[in-house]
Amino acid sequence: MRSRAIIKPTAAAIVAAMAAVALAAPACAQNAAGTQKQHQAPASAPPKAITADDRPYDTQIFRLSEILGALHYLRELCGANEGQVWREHMRELVASEGTSALRRAKLVESFNRGYRDYSRTYRSCTQPAIVAIQRYMEQASAITDGLIANDK
Repeated sequence: MRSRAIIKPTAAAIVAAMAAVALAAPACAQNAAGTQKQHQAPASAPPKAITADDRPYDTQIFRLSEILGALHYLRELCGANEGQVWREHMRELVASEGTSALRRAKLVESFNRGYRDYSRTYRSCTQPAIVAIQRYMEQASAITDGLIANDK
């Protein structure tokens, strides 16, 4: 149960940061052709092998990692100028939840998948990209709220 106790401050910090940046989300123009490209959220693949390092909340943690990667790409694309804030949140998550090399690798791969999926789809900030940012902010907040509630 040691790692569940550790997640509480990290999750709370992520929620607070997301709330702060959500208020400052920039509005971006459509692409040059004036069209909007619809994008579905990438499907997350749950870890396949069950190991002694697995936790009951892994699905949420790996999804949160993927969302952080997507936000890292999309927020920068849409001019948020936040630097490495989402990567720093990911580092905090890896530091508190990456109890083994395999677990750290899974967390990092989830983050990279979120980043990579959106970097392949979006080259400019569009209305669907802004909607994705808003949805991911809400989803990440819901995940962290759930983790904190289950920790009590």
